[in-house]
Amino acid sequence: MSDLNSSIHLIELEHRIAEQEKTIADLSEMVVEQWKKIDMLERRLGALREEFEASSASRSQAPEPPPPHY
Repeated sequence: MSDLNSSIHLIELEHRIAEQEKTIADLSEMVVEQWKKIDMLERRLGALREEFEASSASRSQAPEPPPPHY
């Protein structure tokens, strides 16, 4: 009977390990997807920053319009 209990216990442990490996793989996949999104967002932010700085520089070079009371 002890041999049967050991086998059952071993099977349960193998099942737990399999579930944990799947969970780890799922979490790893989620981390990869999040890093892809973060990378895309950082590139987009950089592009927007460059666009803003370019438009800011062109506005500072343009002559300032006269005040409304002129």
